[in-house]
Amino acid sequence: MSRTFEDLVAEADTVPVEGWDFSWLRGRAEEQRPSWGYQRLMSERLGRVSAALDIQTGGGEVLAGARRLPPVMAATESWPPNLARATRLLHPLGALVVADADEPPLPFADEAFDLVTSRHPVTVWWQEIARVLRPGGTYLSQQVGPASVAELTEYFLGPPAPRDLRHRHPDDARLAAEAAGLEVVDLRFESLPMEFFDVGAVIYFLRKVIWIVPGFTVDRYRDRLRELHDRIGAEGPFTARATRFLIEARKPT
Repeated sequence: MSRTFEDLVAEADTVPVEGWDFSWLRGRAEEQRPSWGYQRLMSERLGRVSAALDIQTGGGEVLAGARRLPPVMAATESWPPNLARATRLLHPLGALVVADADEPPLPFADEAFDLVTSRHPVTVWWQEIARVLRPGGTYLSQQVGPASVAELTEYFLGPPAPRDLRHRHPDDARLAAEAAGLEVVDLRFESLPMEFFDVGAVIYFLRKVIWIVPGFTVDRYRDRLRELHDRIGAEGPFTARATRFLIEARKPT
C-alpha cells in the first residue's frame, strides 16, 4: 500500500456522502450483489402499473435506473441532502419527490398506489404501506438483514448484544406484513461477502451507512482506524458479510 494513513483519512473524511451512489468505492471495496437483481425486479413491476411510490428513495439513483416510470410516480425522502439530489435526478423523469420524516402517516391518500417499493429502508411502517396500496397492489422491497456487516460493527464497538443479532430478521418482516393484512408472496435471504481494501473505504462506508457504527467520526475512532490500516497492510482486505432479503407482499382484493 503506497498511500499513507493520514492521506487516506484526509481524503475519505471530506468526500461528499449524500445519495446512495457507492461508485467512489470502486476498486477500494467490493460487495457481492444478491442473486435476485432488485433493480431489474423493480423496473419490471413499475412497467406494469399506473401509480407507484418509492419510499426512502435516498438520492433517487435506484429509481432513476428503471427503464420506464408509470404515469403517476412519487418518492419520499427525509434527509435534506438526499432530498435535493433526488429532486434534481427524478423531476426530469416525471417523478414527484416529497419530503417526509419517515414517520407515519405517509403523506398520501388511502389506496393511492398499485405498487410501493423501497430499497434498504431504515424503518418499515407496514400499516401505512397497506393503507396506501390499492386492493391487489404490491409492496416490493430489498432490505438489510440481521447482523449485516457485523464484523465491522464489532471491530469498533465490541460484540453485539443477542437482541441485535435478531434485528431485521426476515421472519419478523413476514409476521409484520401479515399483521398489516398483506400476503407475503416472496421472501428470500442471502449472506454476501464484502471486502474493504483500504482504511479510506471503511471511513467512507461508515460515514455513509451511519447505522453500522452509530456516532462514527474519524476523530473518535482514529486509534482503531490506524490499527485497521496496519492490519490491512499486513494481512490484506478486511472481510465482512452483508445480509440482504427480498420481500414481496400483496394486498388482498
